[in-house]
Amino acid sequence: MIRSLLALASLVGLLALWAPARADDSQWSELDRSAIQSVIEAQLAAFRADDGATAFGFASPAIQQQFGTPDNFMTMVRTAYAPVYRPREVQFRGLVEYQGEPVQQVLLVGPDLAVVTAY
Repeated sequence: MIRSLLALASLVGLLALWAPARADDSQWSELDRSAIQSVIEAQLAAFRADDGATAFGFASPAIQQQFGTPDNFMTMVRTAYAPVYRPREVQFRGLVEYQGEPVQQVLLVGPDLAVVTAY
């Protein structure tokens, strides 16, 4: 089984599901990868602990503005993103480039065993 971790997202970018522009991740260092994955893991841990304030703190400013409060954010994640909220398994894939920024591909297995890829 894939080792469970998570965390869009980071969800910081993990909640945004979009088609990346570029799949070559050789331009980013291991330090970049590690830092990005650490943020995602921390947000996933906050979701597991139902720590809305911490999970919301990892969300992008646009997501924070859209949902306004940690409670609203957590309600959205619980209802619309079950694989992110309660992943059975998490696997980090490569980094991709989106609008000039590195974005982490994350394979998630949801509580219903549905497999999704989040960015």
